[in-house]
Amino acid sequence: MPTDIRSIDQATFTNSFVEELPGEVAPNKRPRQVPGACYSQVEPTAVQSPHLLAWSDDLAEFLGLAKPEERGLAVDVLAGNLITPTMKPFAARYGGHQFGSWAGQLGDGRAIALGEIAARDGSRWEIQLKGAGPTPYSRRADGRAVLRSSLREFLCSEAMHFLGVPTTRALSLVGTGDAVVRDMFYSGDPRPEKGAIVARVSPSFIRFGNFELMATTGEHDNLRALTDYTIRHFYPELGEPCNEVYLQWFEEVCRRTAVMIAHWMTVGFVHGVMNTDNMSILGLTIDYGPYG
Repeated sequence: MPTDIRSIDQATFTNSFVEELPGEVAPNKRPRQVPGACYSQVEPTAVQSPHLLAWSDDLAEFLGLAKPEERGLAVDVLAGNLITPTMKPFAARYGGHQFGSWAGQLGDGRAIALGEIAARDGSRWEIQLKGAGPTPYSRRADGRAVLRSSLREFLCSEAMHFLGVPTTRALSLVGTGDAVVRDMFYSGDPRPEKGAIVARVSPSFIRFGNFELMATTGEHDNLRALTDYTIRHFYPELGEPCNEVYLQWFEEVCRRTAVMIAHWMTVGFVHGVMNTDNMSILGLTIDYGPYG
């Protein structure tokens, strides 16, 4: 194995979002409003029998990660069963306009970020587990995901990448061994299905809705802190944040988003839930739900 390839359970994580922005150490996972915070530090809920179902060799090669065995410590990390010493897991707080109406606080209701790792080229990438259990933002949901939707997200995000569409990536698909009850056809007939967790990868999962919620609630200091963090980490070519740079940043966000949607049109992709809580501030396709 090359010296720059390591198992994910041995990788060193950094935690810029948690360390540079205001948040809370969640006292519990009870759904609630979390004013004044960009995130809640919360750990995934362990699953019964994690086992690897799918793995992106291409993304793993880029990140410098070794492919795990079907079971073991690396898969425990990818299932949320193992938190290593350098991780500071968190769920982000954000809001959103959903289908034309303001929905208030939403947040990561079933996704928990483990932190960031360095790729082989030195760039930093956040790893987030979707389906990792409840958070303070789960509302009335269980924080879990089923295999059928998780498989769709894994396959489509990687396919979109290879089609040249700006997108988040998927590193792994892990079966949990737990049943998750869902009403597949919304017919009033919920049934147990196989549970799964997708490890999603992106420079950041910050959305339009992170900024919208703070603007709506009047959290102007936090809004500025989040904006400055975003510019410094993901738009450094614009320079140090100031009023002029804020305008340039807004223009660049608009440009990247337009380019992304133009790419969608070239391949016939329809997002299905293109609400502002599902719009990446980096101009990446995010949150593959009922796409077509």
